[in-house]
Amino acid sequence: MVWSIALLVVLMGADQLLKYWTVTHLALGESAPLLPGVLQLTRLHNYGAAWSSLSGKTVVLLVITGVLMAAVAYLLLKKIVRHPLGVTAGLFILGGGLGNMIDRIRLGYVVDMLDISPLFDYPIFNLADCFVVVGAILGAVYYLWFYEKYDKKGRTHGKEDADGHN
Repeated sequence: MVWSIALLVVLMGADQLLKYWTVTHLALGESAPLLPGVLQLTRLHNYGAAWSSLSGKTVVLLVITGVLMAAVAYLLLKKIVRHPLGVTAGLFILGGGLGNMIDRIRLGYVVDMLDISPLFDYPIFNLADCFVVVGAILGAVYYLWFYEKYDKKGRTHGKEDADGHN
């Protein structure tokens, strides 16, 4: 439990620190190279969700994100997901979702800055978005390869059931 809280704090802290640095060092629309030819920091204010969808619908985004974060937290707190990979996936999703919620509540928009346009034509995003994507990928791996064995209802974590199955 302690490592879970620590990871969640680190994820949210890293996201908020990078956003703080971006806001205090770059003007809106200004860029600074981070990895020349690959990644630059470009300050952008996103009033929507991914790819600016639902732009200007801050309350709707807060409600949707809040419900999703509550569902993930429920799965973790009730120990429905117990395998370390599943827990880590949930924590990454929570860390990213809460990081963006903090911005929406505090600012009315999300600070984006990660710009891979020197490499690919792709929308600017932030660290919290990366955490949600990593969490979703880890969650898919967990569900496809570990859920059935470790966390399916009626199973004990890694122990044989009454029929001698793992």
